[in-house]
Amino acid sequence: MIKKILKNINLLHSFECAARHQSYSRAAAELCISQAAVSQQMRQLEDNLGKQLFLRKGKSMLLTQQGKTLLGASQQAFKIIEKSINEITTEEIAGSLTISSTQAFTALWLMPKLNKFLAQYPDIQIRVMSSPHFEDLKERHIDLAIRFGNNVQKKTDPALSCEYFGEDPVYPVCSAELAKTMSFKTPADLLKTWLVSLDNPGCYDWPSWFEHSNTQCYQNHQQWTEVHSTDMALNAVLNGHGFTLAARYLCIEQLKSGQLVMPVNIPHPKVVKRYFVYDANSAKIARLKIFTHWITAEMNFAH
Repeated sequence: MIKKILKNINLLHSFECAARHQSYSRAAAELCISQAAVSQQMRQLEDNLGKQLFLRKGKSMLLTQQGKTLLGASQQAFKIIEKSINEITTEEIAGSLTISSTQAFTALWLMPKLNKFLAQYPDIQIRVMSSPHFEDLKERHIDLAIRFGNNVQKKTDPALSCEYFGEDPVYPVCSAELAKTMSFKTPADLLKTWLVSLDNPGCYDWPSWFEHSNTQCYQNHQQWTEVHSTDMALNAVLNGHGFTLAARYLCIEQLKSGQLVMPVNIPHPKVVKRYFVYDANSAKIARLKIFTHWITAEMNFAH
């Protein structure tokens, strides 16, 4: 009987997922199969064992004592297998990765933290490219593009993986020194100083923010500065030149240190969605996944 079950390790994989979620529907979503398929697999496993593993309670699938025992053993076994696979594929991790993203992300977020990654993974060499455009990954020999916005999935080649990894609000920020010299309590108060905007702001523009905050008099504002990228805008603002709109992840360190502040704590109506874009069949997928997991963990930790 044991050999019969182990011949179909897929049943144990599905069981571990269903037991962890205590839900067939959530397990189906993670496994990319139908809920009916999960249910059928669990019945097959229970028939093979001659033991009941789940008890239905409302929408949840609770584990029996036998189910709990099998879950613990399955998770321990899969950890051992994963560790062994990592050990035998170590040679695939060493090598290069070419990363592409916006100038603001590479300058303000990635480059200050890159040494931390390389200290942990010295066998991975990182080449960084910055571009405001959605570059052709194959043509430019790019292994990973880190892209931001609300239209990334639409603009991405369907042959590539477009993996969502979170989102960030956009706020008006200014230097702490400017906030000390002027009173900024309402959205209209921002019109007392310079407003720094990107020459191509997309949907993260000042008019949308003023409309969202019910401020109408912004149309007559005269003190505008246009720049090419958010890192230029933040550099101007850090030196006391008014306000700019910035995604929180780009200025999180300056906000934590107190160099930048958000005296009017109203976010832009549009959030910035983040995506990893890459070829899922890349020969570099092992080291690519290491890099994307590191970025995700660093961003989650910062928040």
